[in-house]
Amino acid sequence: MDISDIALPDFIEVDADKRLGKIRSIFDRENPKGLIVTNDGSYVGVIGEKQLVKSHVEDNTKAAALVRSAPKIDRHEDVREVARMLVEGDVKLAPVYEGEKLVGVITEDAILEAVIENLDALVVEQIFTEDVIQIGEKDRIGRAINLLREHGISRLPVTDDGGRLAGVITTHDIVDFAVRNDHKQGKGDRRGDIDRMLDLPVYDLMTSPVMTTDPTASVRDAVEEMLENDIAGLVVTPTDDDGTVAGVLTKTDVLRALTFTEEERMDVQVTNVSLLDTISRDEITSAITEVVDKYQQMQVHHAHVRFHEHKEKLRGTPLIQCQIRLRTSHGQVAGSGEGYGAEHAFHVALDKLERNVLEMKGVNADERYRGQLLRKLGDL
Repeated sequence: MDISDIALPDFIEVDADKRLGKIRSIFDRENPKGLIVTNDGSYVGVIGEKQLVKSHVEDNTKAAALVRSAPKIDRHEDVREVARMLVEGDVKLAPVYEGEKLVGVITEDAILEAVIENLDALVVEQIFTEDVIQIGEKDRIGRAINLLREHGISRLPVTDDGGRLAGVITTHDIVDFAVRNDHKQGKGDRRGDIDRMLDLPVYDLMTSPVMTTDPTASVRDAVEEMLENDIAGLVVTPTDDDGTVAGVLTKTDVLRALTFTEEERMDVQVTNVSLLDTISRDEITSAITEVVDKYQQMQVHHAHVRFHEHKEKLRGTPLIQCQIRLRTSHGQVAGSGEGYGAEHAFHVALDKLERNVLEMKGVNADERYRGQLLRKLGDL
């Protein structure tokens, strides 16, 4: 199946000079998965809800300041490859082209609807994210926004004082509230209103009760529930305990599963690939493969590398945070680090990952690497 079979001909296009106030109104009125941004007719990128969750961006800011890079998709591209590109670009939609002509958009929902019959073979526990960032219902909205932005995620399970699942707060909840607040206040300086919004408790904006799934459910059933209710994810709870947060299953998790490969070469996903500078995607894959090959009895099902750019720079080179996460036969293991430039950050994270892998119970290093690895841990 190629993208021409499922691309959507109807989409919303805005000019790069359009003000943020107008952008927010479009999201409120049309509820799109994202907007295509152009400059004098030329494609620039996309804007999604994640870009609107920025507390200090004024309504007169131009759309160009919020644009995210999203790949131009050829209308004959394979669905699986497009799923990979959306995941790596951390976007919900991308433009579809026939030559130089923009003919439509492809969204994560369109892909999932097209492949849903094939998802019966998967169960939730195979692909959901276990290491989940949570927030308390008494924490402030400002902290929720910071966590969403810092970790590049779209939802946070909310817990009560006893650590039990009480609700969920998403980027959509926050954007929806901000837009409604804007309509109530009208024109003028909203700084005081925004500050008050940031001080609200999460309890005021969270959604409750929470839509959940359990680890033994089929991915098809979970995706059908997300599509029917127009939500991007479900909280995963144990079958016999719907108050404990075991993880989160999102549409992105399912898209990532579509890109799994049976090839011998490890399947590595890279989020925010546009931040790569002096290191390539192939070099990242090779480096992770080299680390994994050192260990006996550990099979890696999937590797995910995520880059995040900070504002700080050193002689023009931005400070980058890198996180590497492996889903393996021994469970999940991760390593993170920071450095100036993607290559530096990646190698710091890779070194941390290797240390964490070695510390996993039941994972042994090959003899020829054992001394080197023990020295890394300071055991010699």
